[in-house]
Amino acid sequence: HVQLVESGGGSALAGGSLTLSCAASGYTHSSSCLGWFRKAPGKEREGVAGIVFAGGIIDDGHTYYGDSVKGRFTIAGDPAKNTVYLQMNNLQPEDTAMYYCASGSLACGRWSDYNNWGQGTQVTVS
Repeated sequence: HVQLVESGGGSALAGGSLTLSCAASGYTHSSSCLGWFRKAPGKEREGVAGIVFAGGIIDDGHTYYGDSVKGRFTIAGDPAKNTVYLQMNNLQPEDTAMYYCASGSLACGRWSDYNNWGQGTQVTVS
């Protein structure tokens, strides 16, 4: 399995920005997708962004986004560090949630294909 460790959460004012990081280690060739999900109290888990992570190589050319974050959030990766980032701009209070890094296989834009999760990092927007 791939081990995923998130960092970079915190607090921001509405309209502000935060960047989350997810370091992947272990048998990274077992997965072909890395992504971000979020879970707010009282709401279902939501797919935020995904990126192709094929053969241990991160492909910035193939990215996927949830409708609620398109145009505001950007997922990108550093293959040399096996790290994926989520740049979050124009944050809004409704973006407040626990954010989880995840890995999966097959279709990186199909949120149900993700099956391995990090511990999460909290993002609070006021």
